[in-house]
Amino acid sequence: MACRRVLVVDDELEIRNLMKEFVERFGYEAETAADGREALEMVSLRLFDIIITDIQMPDISGLDLIDDIKKSYPDIELIAVTGYNMEYRYTDVINVGATDFITKPIDANELHAKILRIFRERDLRAELRRLTVRDVLTDLYNRRFFDERGKEEVARALRQKFSLFLIFIDIDKFKPFNDKFGHQAGDDVLRFLAEVITCSIRKDVDISFRYGGDEFGVLVPQISVDQAKSVAERIRKKYLRGKYNETSLSLGLAQLEDDGTGHDEHFYLLIKRADEALYSAKKLGGNRVSFYSDNASGD
Repeated sequence: MACRRVLVVDDELEIRNLMKEFVERFGYEAETAADGREALEMVSLRLFDIIITDIQMPDISGLDLIDDIKKSYPDIELIAVTGYNMEYRYTDVINVGATDFITKPIDANELHAKILRIFRERDLRAELRRLTVRDVLTDLYNRRFFDERGKEEVARALRQKFSLFLIFIDIDKFKPFNDKFGHQAGDDVLRFLAEVITCSIRKDVDISFRYGGDEFGVLVPQISVDQAKSVAERIRKKYLRGKYNETSLSLGLAQLEDDGTGHDEHFYLLIKRADEALYSAKKLGGNRVSFYSDNASGD
């Protein structure tokens, strides 16, 4: 699990050091800031999961700090610290974006319980988000994610003027294999192909997904035509080294081209071209990579 980092913000040295000691005792990484301005500077430089901030501070108040943080860094959770005799209510701190609040003097057990609840709820939300964009069988991204992220990648590639390729992948003779060995064996083939794709592309750069049925895809940015062809060939050959030799792969490759139309039109045209290239590979007997531009030029 990634390191959890907490920032403690308080203008009283003794209190912020005490809370830092508490947080570190709970097993998290902790840093401190003496006021809101220092806290904003630190957040701009490093990632924090939780910020615990005093409300009553000079220059930038805790409420203003919470408001600023939530507007610029919505994923950061905030705990507001108030005094017993202060006029702030629970609704005041929640309305500006705090996740919870705690009163002085700080009780270590109560603070720990609040931090644990925040992390538990964050992990649950993250898992729910993961389930909405992942294919259950293969754990690759699903069609819904591709439709959303693909448009973003196309827009980014056109804006920043870098290359973008789409590879469509289909399993040759998958239906006869499924009919002969059963759906469980068919599921094993799909999972194996997902592993092959994952091992054949760049982590956190290329985007792999299950398009539907036995059709998969990869978005590959910022490489040359020859490199994109090599990625597709690597997937094809690595699959053939597996144990499912009654099947093979057909792959269709297409490159994003800027023709001056809208971003969504570019996205759908890229899909159409990759699909046509895939159809060409299947028509030629399968177990091959077909590049759209080669087919379009008649080569």
